Amino acid sequence: MASPIPGTRITQPIHGHRSMALPNSAWEARPGMRILVIDDERSLRETCATVLRDEGYDVTLANRGPEALELLRRSFFDIVLADLLMSPVESLALLRPALPSNHDTIAILMTDNPSVESSVEAMRRGAFDYLPKPFSASHLKVLVGRAVHTLLMARETRAREAQKETPGDADRITLLGTAPAFRRAIEIARKVAPTDASVFITGESGSGKEVIAQFIHHHSRRSDRPFIAVNCAALPEGLLESEMFGHRKGAFTGAVRDKPGLLEAADGGTLFLDELAEMPSSLQAKLLRVIQDGVVRRVGSEATDAVVDVRFIAATNCDPDAAVTSGDLREDLYYRLRVVPICVPPLRERPEDIPLLADYFLSTQWVRHRRKGAPFPRLSDAAVRVLFGHAWRGNVRELQNVIEHAAVVVEPGAEIQPDDLQLTREVAPAAADATAASLISSLLEESYHAARDRVIAQFERQYITWLLNRANGNMSKAARIAGVDRTTLYRLMERHGLQRRPGAGWVAEREPGASPEMTNVFAGDRVPLDRALVAQAGAPGVQIA
Repeated sequence: MASPIPGTRITQPIHGHRSMALPNSAWEARPGMRILVIDDERSLRETCATVLRDEGYDVTLANRGPEALELLRRSFFDIVLADLLMSPVESLALLRPALPSNHDTIAILMTDNPSVESSVEAMRRGAFDYLPKPFSASHLKVLVGRAVHTLLMARETRAREAQKETPGDADRITLLGTAPAFRRAIEIARKVAPTDASVFITGESGSGKEVIAQFIHHHSRRSDRPFIAVNCAALPEGLLESEMFGHRKGAFTGAVRDKPGLLEAADGGTLFLDELAEMPSSLQAKLLRVIQDGVVRRVGSEATDAVVDVRFIAATNCDPDAAVTSGDLREDLYYRLRVVPICVPPLRERPEDIPLLADYFLSTQWVRHRRKGAPFPRLSDAAVRVLFGHAWRGNVRELQNVIEHAAVVVEPGAEIQPDDLQLTREVAPAAADATAASLISSLLEESYHAARDRVIAQFERQYITWLLNRANGNMSKAARIAGVDRTTLYRLMERHGLQRRPGAGWVAEREPGASPEMTNVFAGDRVPLDRALVAQAGAPGVQIA
């Protein structure tokens, strides 16, 4: 190894040990980072190269300004490490032509005569920082590590901004459903998404709570950061604490290294706490501290390990007020998280959405399980009636499983019959009566005219959904079946904010600002299937609560 020049102290790294100068991202990116070292002193130039190569960087050397300028024009370098006062060309003279054409290049200047004027001029010309001589190997590694990390973050930010400029997932994501109760839940989710307010979602298992949480995250300003879901009922207390908060080496048997928890992994993003009422009380108290001030203390630690910025969305399939009364859910935690409550209705309370979801599941599962080009099957009227009459205790998840079974067993192009639907025997003979009873109970609180209008509106929406599904979206055929003209059907759809959607039950909520379909009176018209995110097991990035 070349000796350092007098007055410059460079110590070599210990081989086999990871440099503490680098964050994780910078450490992993080192082999792809190209560094140009420019100095007219051979000993310093080669010593810097040795230190940086031992760190894993790809290093190129130049001893004179013209040579360095030619290299910069001919090749791309991530970092340029240059002596400020070289002869015959100073580093600042190199920076002027080189940096504007290399936007991703970071320059670090070395000088044995640092001054305020020279440092200000270097920064103004685009230099990242400067190294005052003499400097140690550790100082060099730390500064280069910082530069690499800054470079990676800048590239990541530009990539995220480019994705936002292109129509991305957040613009395509919506939820299938036209039932008023479901649309109300989506409207609340849409309003709260751009904020950082905590959300508390209630609903039965399989009703789509996690899908609502994903919808909120994807429409928030945190959409480019992690969405992490934790099932609080799936893990025992000790393991859940370690997973959420992380642990220190030696905190318990098997803790052979420090491990950050999911709270740290979700920093800047969203943490979804499913089945919150199942979380042990001791962990609820610890979680409350994080929600209040963002401080995370790992298991086995006596000091603050991290301060995080996380948005919390919680969910439960039980009555949260009853859980608070029984002591299963801390009252202070509940009200801290229940800034915006959202109730997701069960599938049996949104029967008009059954054809919509069934057709969507059928198309997606058919593509998943069958060869490309195989003719799609369709649900028969009898099968749709059976789906309407089922209890759906498993909600959307159960419907998806039933339709997936049908997609696996039926022949291509066939009409799916009731026998093809593997439904449990708990078809609800009193399901319609129960719905009617709950409806009557709520109607008794309203005036006669208001109650009558609500019943008629509910009937019209359900009838139009069934009618267009039966007619495969053909308005002329639907009008003949109903015994009315097409204009009447269009007016009914406009009144209830509905529009046709091929492949999604043929009826969907009309998007804000969309024009009514009154001009599309041709029977063969087809409206492109709009953006859909539904609870679908097995689909990448899509889950069901």
